[in-house]
Amino acid sequence: MDRWMPGASVDTLASNGLARLYVVSSSQDQLSLSYPSYPGRLSCCIYCSCRPPSLRPCFWSRITTSRPPFLLILLSSLRSATMGSVSDPSSVYILGLNSGSSFDGVDAVLCQITLAADGHPARPVYVDGLTVDWPAELQPLILRAFNNELSLFEMTRLNYAAGALYAEAANALMRKAGLTPQDVDVIGYDGQTIYQEPPDRAKEREYVLSGNTSLVDRWLKGGYPCGFFIAESGVVAALTDVDTVTQFRPIDHALGGSAAPLMQYLDFVAFRGDGPTVTLNIGGIANLQLADEDRSRMMAFDTGPGNVMIDHVAKARTGRGYDKDGELAAAGKPIPELLAELQKHDFFTRKPPRSAWRLDFGAAYADGILEKYASASTEDLLATLTRFTALAITGSLVDHVLPRAASVSRVIASGGGTRNATLMRDLAAELGRHGLKLSTSDEFGIPAAYKEAIKFATLAFAAKRGLANNIPAAGGAVRYAVLGKLSLAPSKAKNAGEVLGRNEKVLGIRS
Repeated sequence: MDRWMPGASVDTLASNGLARLYVVSSSQDQLSLSYPSYPGRLSCCIYCSCRPPSLRPCFWSRITTSRPPFLLILLSSLRSATMGSVSDPSSVYILGLNSGSSFDGVDAVLCQITLAADGHPARPVYVDGLTVDWPAELQPLILRAFNNELSLFEMTRLNYAAGALYAEAANALMRKAGLTPQDVDVIGYDGQTIYQEPPDRAKEREYVLSGNTSLVDRWLKGGYPCGFFIAESGVVAALTDVDTVTQFRPIDHALGGSAAPLMQYLDFVAFRGDGPTVTLNIGGIANLQLADEDRSRMMAFDTGPGNVMIDHVAKARTGRGYDKDGELAAAGKPIPELLAELQKHDFFTRKPPRSAWRLDFGAAYADGILEKYASASTEDLLATLTRFTALAITGSLVDHVLPRAASVSRVIASGGGTRNATLMRDLAAELGRHGLKLSTSDEFGIPAAYKEAIKFATLAFAAKRGLANNIPAAGGAVRYAVLGKLSLAPSKAKNAGEVLGRNEKVLGIRS
């Protein structure tokens, strides 16, 4: 059935649960929806993932009404909204890819987006998504790369192979959505992070005060950040035939920014009209963002481990890659001595903007805990690490964010950690002690599981248009810049001709 034919149903996220709406009528300019089974006041996100010709492109709008039994959405009024709407002929499809520090698969997400009246991107609208697993042949190579066990030659080939996997994920999503490469404006991703070194602000301070003007010494002596990220963008652009933007962090690094986290730009795009908004992303590493319409007031920094230590201990003790739904942690009790030890980690002495990586909370650190507490049960270890993540997030929020944004009343969470019920319960309880409500980005039309991929798609959309997509106040950079490197699709080549008989000439294969 056509998504907007009379009688069709539309499931949408409302303020206190799932609301099922029914199409009464639709036209080019308006959509009438009934909600007879939904009691009381309706506050919900209305968005769709279809492409019927009469209503293309899709739209997103936040609706609050207390007038049952139906609501009327005027598409013409949505088109004129400053933020949050993509009902505009200029909207385009963007595709984001992500494989985070948890290394639990490559997410691919398709969105629609346009420029809003203020010149910044409007909030992206989720269309579809999928996740592909890392192939068994690549997984051990990535893990060896994390531990600096690959030669340069091996790393070079892995970089191209990872790019091919990203291309496969993008192509699979385009096929699923019924799109061609020409339908997609840009692909954005940052690649698989292999190594990341956060800025050393003490060394940078010494460098600045010394009067040293050597650019080379910024990295040899000055403590500037750096990182290495694989999945070659040229491979992705060539194998998808879609313009591809990647490597968002190096420019911010060169300008003195931490470039980790990078979620703050999407949060500015999505929430700049909502007043000061606190968001939380729980990936391998967890990070907090304070979004604001005034970018100079924004913050973004890592709070400590998200899933990385939980996953490591779960795999070491059970052979499973993670603690599903936090079930093992729920069956255990935190170990007081270990919890106290974890909270004394040197990471927490650093001031925002700060970044964490595997050298802080990675395999070596987790293995040390496993060795020291070898007699502890798996359940108690996971209960401790889960509790630690919740306390680190809450402590970071209370110490660094609330003093600058006392009016916030909610924390909007995303990332794989939102699927850990025990972690979310612990976190909600801790935040509740400070009068804060925990919600997820799903309530705002941004699927929590795909927010990081949506982030990269949005960054790529901005980069392709030359829009500043870093937030200096949040990351510490000295100026605004366009983050990302663009690899054009082969079909964009001008003065190109047809290549004939290539396989016969190069491979000796006759057609």
